[in-house]
Amino acid sequence: MNFTCYLKQYLMLFLVFFSLAHATEDNTLTHEEVFERMSEVMNGKWSLSPKEAQIDTTGAYKNKAIAHLVGTKEVATQYQTIGGGATLEEVLLPHTAKSMVTMYHCDDFIDCTELKATHYCAKGNQPAFILNLEETSKTRFVFDCDMSTKLCNSDEDHVHKMIFELSQEDKHLKASYLSWKYKKLQKKHSIYHFDSL
Repeated sequence: MNFTCYLKQYLMLFLVFFSLAHATEDNTLTHEEVFERMSEVMNGKWSLSPKEAQIDTTGAYKNKAIAHLVGTKEVATQYQTIGGGATLEEVLLPHTAKSMVTMYHCDDFIDCTELKATHYCAKGNQPAFILNLEETSKTRFVFDCDMSTKLCNSDEDHVHKMIFELSQEDKHLKASYLSWKYKKLQKKHSIYHFDSL
């Protein structure tokens, strides 16, 4: 094999490795970067989107406690950083019978190796979550129930997965709170579409 062939092979391998490295760099976020991104783009007040925009849901927006919020400019969920920026607070469906709070925070403020959340649910329990980095991107944040906890392993009805999907230049948010009972995914979930106010 002559020098030209070696050079071509070397260049091909270099391009393949460079492409893979570049793709990994673009698609991989750290827990800290996700927390910063969430704190930046979700911060503020959001209204429940009109009925026609409530697609791919199981009808939670029709609940009589919140139906009056659909398609209005009233606050239906809001996010703010608290604790000197250490925690992102979510207040879902404030001032309704379905009001819930979720707190998102790093395991350590200085060395953020894991992004965690606790969801204070209208079901009367508090499932704990850990960010699923493999399923997360700059516009999609996925949290899995912390399987080291008793609730996540129980038969009790609880939110087992949370997914937040941003679109329309971060002005639209689909928030999915997926329920489990008897260690199985349920048919009814709390899935809402919101628009930034």
